[in-house]
Amino acid sequence: MKPEWILIANATHARLLARERGSPMVVLQSFEHPSSRSKVSELADDKMGRENSDRSFGGAAYQPRADAKQKEHTRFARELAGHLEQQAQQGSFRSLVIFASSPFLGELKAELGTAAARLLSASHDLDLTSFGLTEVEQRIARESAPPRR
Repeated sequence: MKPEWILIANATHARLLARERGSPMVVLQSFEHPSSRSKVSELADDKMGRENSDRSFGGAAYQPRADAKQKEHTRFARELAGHLEQQAQQGSFRSLVIFASSPFLGELKAELGTAAARLLSASHDLDLTSFGLTEVEQRIARESAPPRR
């Protein structure tokens, strides 16, 4: 039977875990994106924006500056989603659960391809990247447990 895959991620690093029923979790792959840790001043040029003008009265508009750090976060989300999509198309896993920090979770879900999105069974706004595998397994079990009444 195919394993369940669990992605724990934030904007700078991620771990892809696999879990078969009745077996402990194993780390399949780790991903790093050091550019997401860089300062904006190291990533960006110093151009403030571009002027768009339709040459009419009041027609000048300045586009807001795109945050270079945000671009790096999106690039990392796209990289992770691309890997998941490729593996989903190959039938490598039966379901996918994502645990990611709040703004990054939305970016990651937005980048998922159709095959990976179809296998996404749950997503949680929770950053588990700083924990060891034993602690991650315990926290995932708590998060996945049905609520007590």
